[in-house]
Amino acid sequence: MTAPHARLSLTSRASADPNPSMDEPGQKLKRIRERLNLRYRDVEEASLRIAEIRGSDEFAIVLSRLADIENKGTVPTIFRLYSLCAIYRLDPVEVLDWYGVDLSALAADAAELGLEKTHLVGFGPGHFGSALLPLALDPGIDLSKTTYLSRMIQRWGTLPLMLLNRLNPENYRYALVGTEDWSMHPIIQPGALVVIDESRRKITSGTWTTEFERPIYFLEHRNGYVLGWCNLEEGRLIQFPHPSSQMAPQVFDYPEAIDVVGQVTAVAMQFAPAKAPRQKS
Repeated sequence: MTAPHARLSLTSRASADPNPSMDEPGQKLKRIRERLNLRYRDVEEASLRIAEIRGSDEFAIVLSRLADIENKGTVPTIFRLYSLCAIYRLDPVEVLDWYGVDLSALAADAAELGLEKTHLVGFGPGHFGSALLPLALDPGIDLSKTTYLSRMIQRWGTLPLMLLNRLNPENYRYALVGTEDWSMHPIIQPGALVVIDESRRKITSGTWTTEFERPIYFLEHRNGYVLGWCNLEEGRLIQFPHPSSQMAPQVFDYPEAIDVVGQVTAVAMQFAPAKAPRQKS
């Protein structure tokens, strides 16, 4: 056991193949093993040591099984996959992805499958996928006003966000509702982060059963931004705030005086007690 142990202790974590799509998972594992200068026997002995530590023979990988994994496309058990990742210094999440198991989609897939009973979600933060979100904003941003956030972002990064896991960032933008913007309260609270689908810019009309079914649009006009329900009537766009906001509708010449940025499709906000909105003048 000393020979493979010496090799493993002196070798840093093996990097993933630069062209992962060119090979089957078994071939990727084979190339990594060869890059580490490990023989079949070395891997077998190392796996036996892991099996001993873990107290289960399921972690052991005999020579013939390793050959099948590499050359015949045999899918390793979760125990043998664990051993291979430990021996090769691989990220098991990445290796699972080679086999077509994308753990970042776990929570989003679960969200597609409705359950009748209210229940806790047992996924950890690492399983909620990732979405591009702003990490640094223009320091001059005025949070009291509704802001088209995509124009104020200085740095982007990935953050775990379950419900946004399936979004296409090419069609989506972000905006912050101003802390003094009560136009869609209580559906959208002041200070909320909203996601805007730029592919949905056409104002739709119809009959809605509840206020939650009616599309909410994010609009840009000469003096800033506003969001709300909308109607188009003879070259005019009428923006309707929520009745509870106690704000009056606004009328704009369309499209000369206002632009439809897109439809609000998701929102993140706190359910905290809010001060009463200002009375309309």
